[in-house]
Amino acid sequence: MDFKLSEEQELIINMAKEFAEREVAPKAKEVDKNHRFPEETVKRMGELGLMGIPISEEYEGAGSDYLTYIMVVEELSRACATTGVILSVHMSVCTYPIYQLGTNYQKIKYVTPLAKGEKLGAFALTEPGAGSDAKALQTTAVYDEVEKHYVLNGTKCFITNGAYADV
Repeated sequence: MDFKLSEEQELIINMAKEFAEREVAPKAKEVDKNHRFPEETVKRMGELGLMGIPISEEYEGAGSDYLTYIMVVEELSRACATTGVILSVHMSVCTYPIYQLGTNYQKIKYVTPLAKGEKLGAFALTEPGAGSDAKALQTTAVYDEVEKHYVLNGTKCFITNGAYADV
């Protein structure tokens, strides 16, 4: 088995490493100290194509693989844990599940702008009465046969990327 990275993988990872060292790391202390969401960094990640690394070019992603994406998250996290979490939530629990399981319509509507960095994904698990215990969650999604859509009922708190996310 060959564990050597391809030239393309190395190029993407090195670009992310340079970005992390040059632009992310210098702001990390201030971001953490002030509990600040680094909007300018997220915007720049979109411009660099980092928001859609494992998404195919068909949906305006970089067309790379999940390993490369994970290694980019590692480089960003080394510079600033907050930035690594922002990207990992955006991709791993929002964008990628839609990409893998969504309809073509959903992929065009959601994945394309998420992969381009035009929109940001969030994650909402924690509930006031359940914390992050998935078995104790109370939020429901019930399909309305008449209106042909789902009705969500429940309350979430501590939504990762929530105040800045679109999806």
